[in-house]
Amino acid sequence: MSGFYTLRPGRIPYRAGLVLQQRLLAGKKPGTADFLVLLEHPPVITLGSGAKEFRPLAEPDFFHNRGIEVIRAGRGGETTYHGPGQLIAYPIVSLDPIGRDLHRFLRLLEEVLIRVLLSFGIPGEKLAGKTGAWVAGRKIASIGIGVRKWISWHGCALNVGGDLSPFRAIVPCGLAGVEMTSMAECLGDEPLRAEVEAGFIRSFAEVFASKHLGDW
Repeated sequence: MSGFYTLRPGRIPYRAGLVLQQRLLAGKKPGTADFLVLLEHPPVITLGSGAKEFRPLAEPDFFHNRGIEVIRAGRGGETTYHGPGQLIAYPIVSLDPIGRDLHRFLRLLEEVLIRVLLSFGIPGEKLAGKTGAWVAGRKIASIGIGVRKWISWHGCALNVGGDLSPFRAIVPCGLAGVEMTSMAECLGDEPLRAEVEAGFIRSFAEVFASKHLGDW
């Protein structure tokens, strides 16, 4: 890879995040720097290509009272929740350096997440046949990607802190009975977001053998 820039727009609506990614995708040319977008979203349920319809486990009032939108996303995977307290990472990167291997790209994202967790003393791990990062059988990070012309978009969501109850109102990632956790639950206190972001950037650079070129 030729290096990557970071964009950190803060908390923005999910649709605004889609627009930002699409703008970066449209401007990405062969051989140019990649991008890593780090942000969080207001409460939202997103449906991937594997979710044919929204099948909530809670009454509609649960979502309405919390202002949780339901949006069809242009990524793979099933249903998930995004909200305050998550670190969401959208890598807009060329897959050419890894041979356009989508499976390998997913495994590399998992490795990034696990290195971030380990840097905080959290024993994150991969589970065979399941995507994401896990701690003692509970899911702490989810992954769902899209690809256009062999450039990735969408990405992963790491539960740093925040309210996890909306996950119990859905079937997260199509995995019935899965329990979610967060870094705050694992550590007993929520780590500083700036430190988690710094750890993610460092781990992303290491795993993808790419240089961080600074903020865009």
